[in-house]
Amino acid sequence: MPLLPDKGRKSLALFAAFVANGALLLAPAPAQAVPSQDAAVVHVLDRSAYPLRSTDPRTDLHDLRPLGRMVGDAGVVGVGEATHGSHEFFTNKHRIFRFLVESKGFSSFIQEVGWGSGLRLNDYVLHGTGDLRQIMREEFINEYALWNNEEYYNLLRWMRAYNATHHDKLQYVGDDVVYSHRRIFQEIFSYVHERRPGLLPRFRALYRGLIPVGDVKEWQRRYDAQPLAVRQRLLRQAERALTLLRTLRRGPQDRDAVWAEQQAAVVVRIARLSSTDDPQAISNFRDQGMAENTAWWYRNMHSKSLLSAHNAHIGYVGFAGQHDIYRQGARLRDMLGDGYTNFGLTFYQGSFNAWPADSTLQGPLQEFTVGPPPRINSETVLDRVRYRDFYFDMRTIAQPARDWLDEERPVRNIGGAYPQEDDVLALRQAYDNLIHLHQVTASHLLPPAAAPRGTRRG
Repeated sequence: MPLLPDKGRKSLALFAAFVANGALLLAPAPAQAVPSQDAAVVHVLDRSAYPLRSTDPRTDLHDLRPLGRMVGDAGVVGVGEATHGSHEFFTNKHRIFRFLVESKGFSSFIQEVGWGSGLRLNDYVLHGTGDLRQIMREEFINEYALWNNEEYYNLLRWMRAYNATHHDKLQYVGDDVVYSHRRIFQEIFSYVHERRPGLLPRFRALYRGLIPVGDVKEWQRRYDAQPLAVRQRLLRQAERALTLLRTLRRGPQDRDAVWAEQQAAVVVRIARLSSTDDPQAISNFRDQGMAENTAWWYRNMHSKSLLSAHNAHIGYVGFAGQHDIYRQGARLRDMLGDGYTNFGLTFYQGSFNAWPADSTLQGPLQEFTVGPPPRINSETVLDRVRYRDFYFDMRTIAQPARDWLDEERPVRNIGGAYPQEDDVLALRQAYDNLIHLHQVTASHLLPPAAAPRGTRRG
């Protein structure tokens, strides 16, 4: 994802993955006739859909009661987004999380951001440590600059306020493995110092070259520029460190060991992502790492969790031509069974923040606006449902809507850069449930990631 002018195959591949939401190429719409907008399909959707009265997290939550039935007993609920930069997608997640906390005992918000950044932000959520705006400026950088917005600021503030008045605490988690973080190594070294301080020099030697030093952006650029053989050697060092760390465990119920070993496992996952220049392997390693971190948190912290990521990462299948990518959502379904369910997000028209497609995620974010989609797109039919904004369970949908949702057709899934081609997707194969919004607006970016005035129309 950090992009290099030299030896940047891994970075270029990550950029492509980020642009295409994890798909390595931008899938063009297939050549096919405009589908018939059968009134019978819309009629079934009308009967099956529940109105979404608001995406404002401060409003009454009664309209989300059917959503609670869709979640059922699942302990991890993936909630996607069709852009990385729309206000309503972010506030809707905040509202759903609030509902799941208050009605179903959820306690963790897991986001598509680095594991180490999550640890630091969780210090604020749990203890009020630090200045939140400063932490966000420092942690939501590079590809995650899109998260440096008022919407997530308000979510984190709400979580902190909740913790100040409740015994059962909420926690914030980052599950991504794109780049490393000094905080992870601090956790490991603190554990080693407590258990066997004489091993500290050995661990520092094994982690030499893996610990970020100086400016994180520049360090990551240099790391990715190293020859493949060097990056593969660093992965082997991380694996040896994890093996050595496991010798310090005092028994299966040793909670300090479980925590420290997870930090060392995260280092392995991060190093593994950089150990190849193959684009498909990079994308698979990323979704694998995110799934492993999410499943670990749910199982070991015993915390029901909302998983926030792009539609591509919470879904079950790759996009057309990308079916060899084993998505985070599919991995979680295999790991957790019925313990995982998800909600894909679609929208009809509106605005979002993104980088210009030719910028390789460099420079300022810009605001883009898109009008109604082409008639062939799934959103065109969805927007004919009687409710402006709505959601429904695709697992129980009746015919002929079931067959319609099982057909691949273009759908907007916009990642970190724009413009890009629409993806091609069978909605019911990717998601259990679907939330559709008629119109979205651009998220409210915080400095220094503020978008320039004016918009570009796509």
